[in-house]
Amino acid sequence: MKRVVGVALLAAGFSGAACAQSSVTLYGSMDFGLAYNNNVGGHSQIQAVSGNSQPDRWGLLGVEDLGGGTKAIFRLESGFQIINGASTRSGYMFNREASVGLSSDTYGTLIAGHMTPLSQAWINPLDGAVQGFLYQNYHPGNIDELSDNTNTQVDNTVRYVTPTFHGLQAGAQFSFSNSTNFAAGRNYGFGLRYDQGPLKAVVTYADETQRSTAIGSAIGFTNWQGIPLTSPLVADHLRNIDAAVNYQIGNFKLHALYTNVNIRYQGLSNLFQTYEGGVSWWVTPFNLVDVTAFTSSLQDVRWNQASLTDMYFLSKETQVYAAVSGQRAIGGAAVIYSNSPSSTSSQVTVRIGLHHSF
Repeated sequence: MKRVVGVALLAAGFSGAACAQSSVTLYGSMDFGLAYNNNVGGHSQIQAVSGNSQPDRWGLLGVEDLGGGTKAIFRLESGFQIINGASTRSGYMFNREASVGLSSDTYGTLIAGHMTPLSQAWINPLDGAVQGFLYQNYHPGNIDELSDNTNTQVDNTVRYVTPTFHGLQAGAQFSFSNSTNFAAGRNYGFGLRYDQGPLKAVVTYADETQRSTAIGSAIGFTNWQGIPLTSPLVADHLRNIDAAVNYQIGNFKLHALYTNVNIRYQGLSNLFQTYEGGVSWWVTPFNLVDVTAFTSSLQDVRWNQASLTDMYFLSKETQVYAAVSGQRAIGGAAVIYSNSPSSTSSQVTVRIGLHHSF
């Protein structure tokens, strides 16, 4: 979000009306790399990949100053894959976000449109995948919805965020089903976050109905508590409680999070839980090293994973990186995020790449 393509556009109005100042910013991110996976369905694999450190995307961010500390805002954002130019979700021009709203220094921010749940929007910046610039640090199946892939977003959504008071903010979000059955497909959430000095902390709650998940062959599951799965499970009800914290100590940043997702389907329920922790170290002003580890569990399966990332900043906009992740599963197949399941209980992946933002 660095290059302003239109600034100081004067809105013509009636005689005596104040002229508003507007800007539209074009921004984006592109990531290309090579990956080695030691076991995908029983075979090793070398492939060209994109979006390892950040998702490939481009967008427009608009702001119009209405005066008195109030602004009209909008965001249009689309995801794609640099390796083939394809959209990450067909049929959606702006598959990552399409929102418009008002922002006030006094009354807070109200936006509406197509966007991620509040839990993702607030927890994601503090998780290990973002701190370590490595998408493989997201958890199996993205069941806790921390990755902002294009299956995470929800439609018909309204979000309100309060002004900041001594570093503290509150937020609430509601997604309408837009059907005659008001409760079908309804989603809502709440959150609190604190950002002051070296400490950042967030806690969120989300309640979603008829939510698509990746529980199925994508993470090596053939059944849900005895019920055969022929396609990914669409949960009747999903309740997501997340908490995350970052703490800066000199050149080190400690980061940790916990997610608790209660999934209900056909009268049965189970819990997806993750405990994660890590440390990021600025070895030099241009070199960041991160170590992240987590343990996730669902039904009778537990996934234990550790990752190491080394990112070198050629400039503020351009970085090169190398990363390795290893996972050991207990009771099922290993499946590092963005990979297909291993034929065994272990999986190792190595990534090297180039990232550029504008």
